[in-house]
Amino acid sequence: MSIQQWPETERPREKLLTRGPGALSDAELLAIFLHTGSRGQTAVDLARQLLRQFGGLRALLRAERHQVLATRGLGPAKYVQLQAVLELAKRHLGESLSSGVVIDNPLLVKDYLHLRLRDYKREVFACMFLDTRHRLIHYEELFRGTLDSASVHPREVLIRALALNAAAVILAHNHPSGDAEPSEADKRVTQRLREALGLVEIRVLDHLVVGDRTIVSFAERGWL
Repeated sequence: MSIQQWPETERPREKLLTRGPGALSDAELLAIFLHTGSRGQTAVDLARQLLRQFGGLRALLRAERHQVLATRGLGPAKYVQLQAVLELAKRHLGESLSSGVVIDNPLLVKDYLHLRLRDYKREVFACMFLDTRHRLIHYEELFRGTLDSASVHPREVLIRALALNAAAVILAHNHPSGDAEPSEADKRVTQRLREALGLVEIRVLDHLVVGDRTIVSFAERGWL
């Protein structure tokens, strides 16, 4: 049975229009994106199959190009569209933290950093540079490391902070293992950065460690 033969209230597009996108399952949202199914399958059937095959929506969106292209029902055009959808989501959230916005919503900062950093397969260290009123000046990914470490150089962070005339910073990095619990090395690096930046009166407001599903805040732990 095609989707057009379903009751109108159960068709993904009509359901979205009448009840809003939050009422749709991952498969239904993906089906709207796919638009068509494959031989003997509706778009919803194909969406469910893809979610089972890849292990969920997030895994599908972060899949390598060759994995997507090897999948029945997907091709180069769909891969490009999937990547575009993911980038749009990042930019949509990023607009809430554009330059000049006052950083006064910890949850928004966590959501933004989670989206930016959690899917990297190597460790990435980033900084949010803020002015005296805690308005965002610039977000920058400064260092990239191996699967389990990144070489963070306080001198380079200090140079960037001075160049941007920052008064404060929020530090962040991901743990590719998925475990957000800070290591002793994370604590040592944070202390070195606080000391280096403190020499020129630039405050470290927080250091956020991004895991697969959680974020640990040094400030919330009382470590700053």
